[in-house]
Amino acid sequence: MTALNHEHVLQQAANWKNQGKAVALATVVSTWGSSPRPAGSQLAVNEDSAFVGSVSGGCVESAVVQEALAVIDDGKPRLLDFGVTNESAWEVGLACGGKIRVFVERVE
Repeated sequence: MTALNHEHVLQQAANWKNQGKAVALATVVSTWGSSPRPAGSQLAVNEDSAFVGSVSGGCVESAVVQEALAVIDDGKPRLLDFGVTNESAWEVGLACGGKIRVFVERVE
């Protein structure tokens, strides 16, 4: 994620907060193997399920959005683990394995 995109995610999160919306911020804190986004990539989600940025893609991204909505509701941060081992990668149709850890927190 470029610095401009990173700043855009944080700016949108601030805009939503200024509009009185509840917001959660998801950040990739570590990666291993093949992962679509590097550590530091972010995704902001508001209480209306609108989001900006990216931490992965596909079903991982939608799972992170759902967890972010849960964080907005209960205020409890979460450390999420997603991944496919090298051994099972071929079984699910992926050429290589990879793992990411995503920290999700409510923006106060």
